[in-house]
Amino acid sequence: MSIRFAIVGCGRISERHAQHISNVGELVAVCDIVREKAEGLAEKYGAKAYTDLDEMLRYEKEVEVVAICSPNGLHAAQTIAALQAEKHVICEKPMAINPYDCGEMIKAAERANRRLFVVKQNRFNPPVAAVKELIDAGKLGQIYSVHLSCYWNRHNAYYANSWKGTKALDGGTLYTQFSHFIDLLYWMFGDVKEVTAYTANYHHQGIIEFEDTGVVNLRFYNGTLGSVHYTVNSYQKNMEGSLTIFGEKGTVKIGGQYLNELEYQQIEGIEIKDLPPGNPPNQYGNYVGSMSNHDHVYANLVQVLTNNGIIATNGFEGLKTVEIIDKIYTAAKPL
Repeated sequence: MSIRFAIVGCGRISERHAQHISNVGELVAVCDIVREKAEGLAEKYGAKAYTDLDEMLRYEKEVEVVAICSPNGLHAAQTIAALQAEKHVICEKPMAINPYDCGEMIKAAERANRRLFVVKQNRFNPPVAAVKELIDAGKLGQIYSVHLSCYWNRHNAYYANSWKGTKALDGGTLYTQFSHFIDLLYWMFGDVKEVTAYTANYHHQGIIEFEDTGVVNLRFYNGTLGSVHYTVNSYQKNMEGSLTIFGEKGTVKIGGQYLNELEYQQIEGIEIKDLPPGNPPNQYGNYVGSMSNHDHVYANLVQVLTNNGIIATNGFEGLKTVEIIDKIYTAAKPL
């Protein structure tokens, strides 16, 4: 019997989830406080529409997995409610917008003996996966330093009449736009010990309640030095999402607009070649997101729930991303 799913939050990203759910299981219920959104998604996939999460969890007893696709600031409460209803949960990024909430989500999953999956699709980008494999095998030797560039565009219309840009539901540019990128720093190089940072809101004053630009210096526990330059002020369109790595035995740059291209490599005795083509980015009308790897995310979920597979990104790893972002914002000096 196929896995039965429900979706909470019927905005843009929910369509991506619904599409891949239909490939691996059955979407039986959707929920959104805006009835028209819930009914529109439900009609397309033959699901039942709800406007109240508690009601959906109460009546949809056969749902096994709940996908949380709502605004960032709602992730924690909705995830905990679904776990307490004894559902597995797959939560969109960011897991939450503060470390405390992440911890409560993890505890709720443990108490319910249910799985908590966190969407971190950049891990599946072919050049990212290839470089991660080399790092884990020690082929780059000691990692000396790394630099993460996040140069995207989010125009004022993106934030208009939306929860995006609010401190309470969005949380900050690093949470909504670049948490996938911060996740890769933890996944590839480990935890961060020290942070210094400057942030500023240059182009979105009166539009968003936080920064649109940041420059960050990092020191990892393993001694690696790192830097991050991020902005949503790239003129008119996304420019680049890249990660450059300087190691004892090699230098690598993964680039493109969303870490989708292997732009440079010089590695002792090794050449990365014949990478499979990656998926296109998520398209959201007037703006573009990260590479669309939700197919891999859902394939992993099915493997974990039906075949004792190893979870790709668990709640602890989702927490670490949020902790690093929280460290950056705590250390940041606004200009």
